[in-house]
Amino acid sequence: MLTLTLGHSPDPDDAFMFYGLARDLIPTPGLRFEHILQDIQTLNERATRGELDISAISIHAYAHVCDQYALLPSGASMGDGYGPMLVSKHPYTRDEVLRRRIAIPGRMTSAFLALQLWAGRLGAELDLVVVPFDEIFQAVKSGVADIGLIIHEGQLTYANEGFVVCEDLGVWWGRENDGLPLPLGGNVIHKRHEPLLRKRVSDVLTSSIQYSLDHRPEAVAHSLQWARDMGHDLADRFVGMYVNHWTLDYGERGRESIRRFLARGQALGAIPKAPPLEFVV
Repeated sequence: MLTLTLGHSPDPDDAFMFYGLARDLIPTPGLRFEHILQDIQTLNERATRGELDISAISIHAYAHVCDQYALLPSGASMGDGYGPMLVSKHPYTRDEVLRRRIAIPGRMTSAFLALQLWAGRLGAELDLVVVPFDEIFQAVKSGVADIGLIIHEGQLTYANEGFVVCEDLGVWWGRENDGLPLPLGGNVIHKRHEPLLRKRVSDVLTSSIQYSLDHRPEAVAHSLQWARDMGHDLADRFVGMYVNHWTLDYGERGRESIRRFLARGQALGAIPKAPPLEFVV
């Protein structure tokens, strides 16, 4: 029996995806998975050190580790007509946003790379403050920042907090890129594992996602323990945003979107020149 470390976030969408695996409801022939739950910024950093066998990762961060890890075809988070949002207490134009302080959820997040691409500027040219994603609303309310770059459930609750949208970066990306989804997160496997094992792992993870989609009520109920007081209906909506047909297999359109996202980041100078992307198929 081979034991592999599997890092994912304590979020309802990840919990939903891995319900079948975590509860031993699907076969995992010859494989055992040690689940490691950490926030995505920590997982991104651990990936730069090559510590985990399999991990969730921001697509932005993947540019820094693609020499060590290959992208798995399932488990991706794609913003299909929606994505990270720039919100504030008052409506601002693009030029006004770029002159104000923006609270961001981390410098290795895909949201931050998308912000730089939208701005056409590197982060060093913007007035930024890094804030944990679940504290961004408060940072704007308290005046620490004028604008918040929100991810996760904030995309569903910003209006309840009294905010308006200055820009939805997922909508912007699709408009600029032939309707492609905005690539936000994915799952990776370390290249120290030979290709046949990578494919076996890929099949198991895909099976777990399919099991959850086929048993949605039970999987959503399982995910509520990581739902940060969202409640059942809101958690169900959030899961639906980021666990769908793209998550089972992002296919050629998803792969093309990742290539464009990282290529544009490289052209801007926001990410390093990297080896060719490697996808497990």
